[in-house]
Amino acid sequence: MTSEELTSKIEAALEEIRPFLQSDGGDISLVGIEDGTRVKVRLEGACVGCTVNQMTLKSGVEMTIKKHAPQIEQVINIS
Repeated sequence: MTSEELTSKIEAALEEIRPFLQSDGGDISLVGIEDGTRVKVRLEGACVGCTVNQMTLKSGVEMTIKKHAPQIEQVINIS
């Protein structure tokens, strides 16, 4: 899989979860992909100060990204 294809799959995953984040006043953006296995994202808006943002990151964002791109091992929030 090319890096463009991987980026496309990750963007599709973020589009899938974005409406849930936006409904709570937040958002997410892709910062970058390292070694084809780690994804860096930035939680935005209400997600920044949310007390459950780590849970959202792991159980929502990471699971959705792994569904679209199984080779991804870790999703990291860059503040």
